[in-house]
Amino acid sequence: MESYGYTKSQYSYNQQNNGPYRSEKKIPAAILGILVGWLALNKFYLGYTKEGIIQLVLNIITFGAASIIPFIEGILYLFMSDKQFDDTYVYGKKGWL
Repeated sequence: MESYGYTKSQYSYNQQNNGPYRSEKKIPAAILGILVGWLALNKFYLGYTKEGIIQLVLNIITFGAASIIPFIEGILYLFMSDKQFDDTYVYGKKGWL
């Protein structure tokens, strides 16, 4: 059963607890993007190796100016709902903004 981006075990867990949906990766990814985005750690943390390497190369080429991208991503992560974050970046595998 795959429903709204949930696997069967996640769907069962959320149905049993009747609690609000919580993302395990949202806050750490946001903090990494905001504080150390120039190292692309938010990309690597979410499993986006190719995008992480691209971000590192962009930071080297632009002398750090491209580090605004992960900073903005970190802010966006914080303002998304947990479910929207997981659907977009964890399950949907959207690599950029």
